[in-house]
Amino acid sequence: MFAQRQIARAVPRFNAQLRAQAQRRFASVETTENHFVRERRHVKEHAKATTELWRKISLYSLPPALILAAVNAYMLWNEHWEHWSHMPPLEERVEYPFQNIRTRNFPWGDGDKTCFWNPEVNYHNKDKTT
Repeated sequence: MFAQRQIARAVPRFNAQLRAQAQRRFASVETTENHFVRERRHVKEHAKATTELWRKISLYSLPPALILAAVNAYMLWNEHWEHWSHMPPLEERVEYPFQNIRTRNFPWGDGDKTCFWNPEVNYHNKDKTT
């Protein structure tokens, strides 16, 4: 009776050990490619192709586009200053009340010039009114 009880207890453990070894062997041997592996390989191939496309776009079309944009900006800049050269001098232009409103002095310089003051474009005469 004692031997029968030991055998009855050992059989499920023995079966579990056999099943675990068989399952491990099944999982480690990959004979067929499953859906997940195919999908991951497809994603990697797609990413490689997309990366190559954007690399070509960056290398071959970006420099000419930047050059064209720079030429266009330079031409517009010259056209703008050509227009300004035909205008009357800054001192003779009309200064409207809504321009250069000062409620208090700025803490730098003479207190009249803004942070972005450009003497070629901006003009402010405190005494001048419309």
